[in-house]
Amino acid sequence: MTEQQDPYKEIRPYHDDEVADVLTKILHNNEFLTAVTQYQFPKMADKFGWLLKPFVRIALAAKVGEVESVYDFQMLVANYMKKMIARSTTKLTCSGIDLLDPEESYLFISNHRDIAMDPAFVNWVRHQFGMDTVRIAIGDNLLRKPYVSDIMRLNKSFIVNRSATGREMMKALTQLSSYIDHSIVNGHSIWLAQREGRAKDGNDATDPAILKMLYMAHRKARSFPEQVKRLNIVPVSISYEYDPCDYLKANELHAKATEGSYEKSQYEDIASIVKGITGNKGHVHVAFGDPIEADFDSPEALAEEIDRQIIENYHLHSSNLLAAGQSADISDEQKKGFEERIGQVAGGAQEILRQMYANPVINQKKIQEPS
Repeated sequence: MTEQQDPYKEIRPYHDDEVADVLTKILHNNEFLTAVTQYQFPKMADKFGWLLKPFVRIALAAKVGEVESVYDFQMLVANYMKKMIARSTTKLTCSGIDLLDPEESYLFISNHRDIAMDPAFVNWVRHQFGMDTVRIAIGDNLLRKPYVSDIMRLNKSFIVNRSATGREMMKALTQLSSYIDHSIVNGHSIWLAQREGRAKDGNDATDPAILKMLYMAHRKARSFPEQVKRLNIVPVSISYEYDPCDYLKANELHAKATEGSYEKSQYEDIASIVKGITGNKGHVHVAFGDPIEADFDSPEALAEEIDRQIIENYHLHSSNLLAAGQSADISDEQKKGFEERIGQVAGGAQEILRQMYANPVINQKKIQEPS
């Protein structure tokens, strides 16, 4: 297929007819096999990795041997997701999904707390209700390893080119704008974070630049309000009783506040992904808002409505209420658990961590108060 026939080839998820070749490539990627071997055999990998890797490859090949499509691959992921939810959450609940049409495609604009788990929980909830999984926007900063990029694209992720500059950036953003519209119009729902990067301080706010991007490829075809309606936008709020990466975020914010900057290590984002997947999350709630049908003449006005829905629909956990000084009807066990979270960090980072959990309560109160 030529570039004209497949203009999104470099960023789109893989198609079914590409799955087998991509899996073969991954299974022969030495770096991937080393990573899996170290994960499965942490005490033996350094000394006997060369001996273990062939067996790891055989075991992985057996697991993916029946995988012939993206759906097959996602069902394989679903098995691991089920185990992860059982091990790392006390409860997973959702609201608003019963008001969505299973036959419609939506652009889910979501708050962003965890790199991998935010879209994963949206997908899991939709899967439980018999709905198709979504295509997931993921920044190329997380895809420095070719095998990571391949795995994510097998799981219906598409690439947001954040590293481009100048004219290449404009070209990449226009292509992204076009691809999102193309997906929605052709029956594929999309998950998109409301801003670049996670809301590390607990303040969920939509970046109007994201909404401007959605219109970039369509200025000559229709007005901004028309494009917004065409995209069928639904705000989504994801809330974690406990954020597995909360202490990492607090230390980062404290370093920026006291030293003026924070330098990420080379694979810090990958470490955060692993921590987010495996760490204790307590109760997780996914809240789907109302499809946006009103006319909004500017990205800024649209951002306000998305923020309103995300903040209003955010499920407040005991951790949020305790951080905000509201301890009524909260058990001693919950109080002890929250104080243990705060005790993960020292000094000024403790107040930052506490404020991170308190901000959703404060922001919800601001929205609910009459102006």
